[in-house]
Amino acid sequence: MATRFWLIRHALVTPEAQAILYGTLDVGLCSDTLAAETHRYEALARRLPRDAVWLVSPLSRTQITAETIIAAGYGEAAPAIEPSLIEQNFGAWQGLPIQDFSRRPAHLAHPFWPVGAGETPPEGEAFGAMTARVGEALDRLAETYPNRDIIAVSHGGAIRAAIAYAMGFTAHQALSLSVANLSLSRIEFHPDIEYADGQQEGSWRFVSLNEQLSI
Repeated sequence: MATRFWLIRHALVTPEAQAILYGTLDVGLCSDTLAAETHRYEALARRLPRDAVWLVSPLSRTQITAETIIAAGYGEAAPAIEPSLIEQNFGAWQGLPIQDFSRRPAHLAHPFWPVGAGETPPEGEAFGAMTARVGEALDRLAETYPNRDIIAVSHGGAIRAAIAYAMGFTAHQALSLSVANLSLSRIEFHPDIEYADGQQEGSWRFVSLNEQLSI
């Protein structure tokens, strides 16, 4: 048996927010995209397991995404807020134009992300710190809800951190993962793996990344 995590990145944010490093800012969702992607919400509602624990981050973009999936045919569910699944806090850099991070020294830059793997933004947190935060939450949730399905509508950075924690990826490796809006990624915690020498231990399994569903 296992605790199964169904990790969904929130829907696309507004064009204005896409132009900035928004992190934990509570930016809105793109209304045009919400209206145009009804089929994707319906597909997620059909795909996700019933009798699951629903979680969202404290930010409205995850909560609205979850509400829209539920309303698209999932059925009754009441998502709880899990603070540890919030996006990376970029501190004083939040709200700055993304283009400000486009040309940086090689020792700081990451090829696929505006903030380097080893950087701690002023008044913010490094990716490694977020991985530790998300990892603690995963362990706690797996202990609290053994052998259950947990649907978590979260953020691209937090989902990368979850996979990094489960698989032991470095921050640089995790930041190279692509996590699309409204995509589904899955990991599992198996608590009782038994080996030939009689030892038992828990182990994480990486099931899928970036599933994008449509009817």
